[in-house]
Parts: sequence; structure tokens; C-alpha cells
Amino acid sequence: MSYLNLSLTLIFVLIPFFLSKHFKLGLEKDTVIAAVRSIIQLLAVGYILQFVFESESYIFIILMVLLMIGAAVQNARKKGVSIRGITWKLIVTYSFIEILTQSILIGLKIIPPTAQYIIPISGMLIGNSMVLSILFLNRFTSEVENRRDETELILTLGGTTKQSIHHSLMAAIRASTIPTIESQKTIGLVQLPGMMSGQIIAGADPVQAVMFQLLIIFLLLTTAVITSIMLGFLSYPSLFNERMQLIKSNKIKR
Repeated sequence: MSYLNLSLTLIFVLIPFFLSKHFKLGLEKDTVIAAVRSIIQLLAVGYILQFVFESESYIFIILMVLLMIGAAVQNARKKGVSIRGITWKLIVTYSFIEILTQSILIGLKIIPPTAQYIIPISGMLIGNSMVLSILFLNRFTSEVENRRDETELILTLGGTTKQSIHHSLMAAIRASTIPTIESQKTIGLVQLPGMMSGQIIAGADPVQAVMFQLLIIFLLLTTAVITSIMLGFLSYPSLFNERMQLIKSNKIKR
């Protein structure tokens, strides 16, 4: 694709821009910012990846992964401001997922230990984990507020903090993992995944493209479940004080 062809694709930015303006949705500014940021960030990452791939240095691979984790944490933590220590909880969750998945992939020789495989797969997994953590935090904080009376009643009757928050925690975990599970039920029928489509467009064998896409699908499923469960069990103790009392939302600090 040439830069001329790329510039023509801006038509797909102008369409939502003018629709937003016509219907007074107020999304014009965000649309422009999103488009400009995506262009700058992706072009910059493209050149950086070219350098990293050519260098074949594990130091640069680690730095790229750390950059991904840092950016994901910075974005997701905004949704968990009511949970103390949410920043380090997100760091632990994303780091654990990265170490676990890459250890299995490289340890079992499913993929070679090269930047061409590690970085793109890490990006997909960390990005998916970020989205799942945002979904979880949104739902969890909402569930806690809606069930506050129920939680305090269980505590008053002698229940533990884990027992009092159980329904809210399980509801948030289920709600955050459902989109991933449901999308995988219709994959290949309703949607053709981007990675597989990209490989086919590039001329790869369709069967090989499908095999790599299945790898990513299974990885994303693991990422979704681990993210919600791990972040949930790391987060819920922070909602209570040393007297096993549910902390008021406006008093909880990061």
C-alpha cells in the first residue's frame, strides 16, 4: 500500500466525523484525535519494530514488552481509581500473563524465540488483557455499589470479606469474559480474524494462517479468564479496611 492509498483511507474517518456532526453526537474531536494518534503511533511503532527485528536483541524485545505493559496499565488504571493499589495489581496481572503464555509457547517450541513472534503475540495478549481488565473494573465497581447493602449485611452477620463480595466478584468476572467467549463461538462464520486475513492477503497458505489464528484464539481465551479472575482476587481485599468494613467509594484512594 502506498502513502497515496493510505491517504484515501481517511474517507473512513471523514464518514463518522460528518455523521457525528450531523446528528450532534459530539464525537468529532475524539474521532480526529483517535485518527491522528493511530497514524503517528502505528508509523512510529512500524519503524521501531523494523529496528528491533533487524537487531535480534532480547534486550529490545523485553523493552518493547515493558512498554506495552506500561501503556496498558496507564490506560486501564483510570477505570479502577476506586481500588487502592490498582496500578501494581494491573502490573502483576499483565506481567503474569505475559510470562505464563510466553513460557508455554517458547518452552514447548510452539513458536521460535524471535522478535517477529514474541512482540506481535505479546501485543495481542496484553491488549486483550487491557480491554478485559477495563470491562472487569467497570462492572466490578458497579456491582459493589449496587450490592453495598447486601455486602454490609453479610459482614454484620459474621461473614468474611470474601463471602460478602462473592456475588459481585463472580458477576463481574462472568460479564467481562462473556464477550471473548461469545465472539469465539462464531469466529470464521460471522467474522474472519485480522491476523488470519492479513496472512492470506500477504500470500500465506490459508491452512497455515488458520493454524496461527487458532493459536491466538486459544491464547486470548486463557488471557480473558486469567485477567478477570486474577485482577478480581487481587482487587477485592482493597475494598475493605482492617476492621472488615466496606470502604466508602469517595474515600478509596489509589
